[in-house]
Amino acid sequence: MGGPGETPPPDVGPLVHRQGQPLPVVAGPAELALEDGTVIRVDGGLPRDLPLGYHQVRPLDGRPATRLVVAPPRCHLPEGLRTWGWAVQLYALRSRGSWGIGDLADLRQLAEWSAKTLGAGAVILNPLHAVLPLVPPEPSPYFPSSRRYRNPLYLRVEEVPGAAEAGLDVERLAAQGRALTAERRIDRDAVFRLKMAALEALWARRAAGEAGLARYRTREGLGLEEFATFCALAESHASGWRRWPAEHAHPASPAVARFAAEQGARVAFHAWLQWLLDEQVARAGRALRLVTDLAIGFDGEGADAWAWQDALAEGVTVGAPPDDFALEGQDWGLPPFVPHRLRAAGYAPFVETVRAGLRHAGGMRVDHVMGLFRLFWVPAGGGARAGAYVRYPTDDLLAILALESARAGALIIGEDLGTVAPGVRERLSAERILSTRVLWFEPGPPAGYPALSLAAVTTHDLPTVRGLWTGSDLEEQEAVGMSPNAAGMEGLRARLRDLTGLPGDASPDAVALAIHRRLAEAPSVLVTATLEDALGVGERPNLPGTTGARRANWSLALPEALEEIEADSRPRAFAEILERRAGPR
Repeated sequence: MGGPGETPPPDVGPLVHRQGQPLPVVAGPAELALEDGTVIRVDGGLPRDLPLGYHQVRPLDGRPATRLVVAPPRCHLPEGLRTWGWAVQLYALRSRGSWGIGDLADLRQLAEWSAKTLGAGAVILNPLHAVLPLVPPEPSPYFPSSRRYRNPLYLRVEEVPGAAEAGLDVERLAAQGRALTAERRIDRDAVFRLKMAALEALWARRAAGEAGLARYRTREGLGLEEFATFCALAESHASGWRRWPAEHAHPASPAVARFAAEQGARVAFHAWLQWLLDEQVARAGRALRLVTDLAIGFDGEGADAWAWQDALAEGVTVGAPPDDFALEGQDWGLPPFVPHRLRAAGYAPFVETVRAGLRHAGGMRVDHVMGLFRLFWVPAGGGARAGAYVRYPTDDLLAILALESARAGALIIGEDLGTVAPGVRERLSAERILSTRVLWFEPGPPAGYPALSLAAVTTHDLPTVRGLWTGSDLEEQEAVGMSPNAAGMEGLRARLRDLTGLPGDASPDAVALAIHRRLAEAPSVLVTATLEDALGVGERPNLPGTTGARRANWSLALPEALEEIEADSRPRAFAEILERRAGPR
């Protein structure tokens, strides 16, 4: 952690206050600069009616200013909310207009159809985070370069300003892109090359000084400039930042400033891509509540690690301790923040990350939400058995999450699966953060789930109904050389039989519909169904413990185009079951 020997580091950081709780004490006379620019003179006590936001306390005796965070008592949750939605892997959702991968126009089309025709109240997404701008692009949405910015592969090129006037050049690339949908396995390398070629051509033809881009760059400020500069540097060095020359290894380096100035057009190009993504996400978000997904961490070679390297721990990564599902534990390869360094930074990295996740969204799922309480640090070369838990400033992090939730008018979902410390679920409930209840893991029927929860049959890491019922998931695990828990899989299959009352020879489609009929009995605020289950897909999106050489994780498209999904009776049958339970959205 970089602490001075056995002496704990000084307690430097912001004051965090929840409305309705006792106010913090300010030592000596000071100015209180509110977020809206108002300045108030204070001496010891703070005003009782402090507005929500990020303020500054400026001591008049020369001591450094301190950030004051004022947060609501709990996260936002619409009164009486009771709805349902699709859980969607966006890359897998392809229409006839897609360039080999699902995109934000496909998301908007799905959202409009689901809201207007099916009565859905939400679409729950995989993370759309940015990856390194290199070939091959990282397929896992949970190993991003940045959680603050998005992946340009999700852009619909034809909706970029100027695309209609670009003519044959873009149309030629579009034809090649649409031809990629003939293969179910997503070829991200080809998609990346085609989309970047098209976007670079449109960038060269763009109207100079677009007002929207200028406003976006002004609003995003330093964070966007650092990210765009990182992308240009990564292209220049063809790698992540830990392999760059020393002069470019830190964002504050004078050489980085010179590079950004010399390569200003390329830096601006990457900022432009993020503006386009922001605009297209906003259009999809106007159609239906989007629930985004915030990955637990980021690639140690990526943009966020480069920008915030001074707050990260060296020589350790985040993972999970050994358990019944992973006897050696897990190492996710993600660098953790040092708790006291994060606090000394005024929690700026956390604020920026959460705010980015909630932009244009009506909700956000926090992956491994237990990380707000503690993270399991794995020493380099030591394996997870040599790891240890490190506590984080939970009260402060939850207060900031509540503030950003309230400002966005968005609900928060905690992915509280796996090893959960005592008291965590109770604290999440008190914060009005939805618990995640997955039917495969819950011992009782869905009717017994807590109301303050998201209910689902499965997740992206677990078997689909068809894969479990037919045994194809078990067969796939064996085929790729894993040692599956056959008894455990049979126990889940028996649970399906018990809950649905169907015989062992029932069709997978009938079982999927019947188990979601039981799921609809849950009093949960939000109930979800995956498009994989609605379409009878046997493969799960991700098979943990395998890599791309063994299995195409995060790379299998849905077997039907979006236009065919809209005409398919099976998703409509799911919707009829789930819509009956819905209330206000």
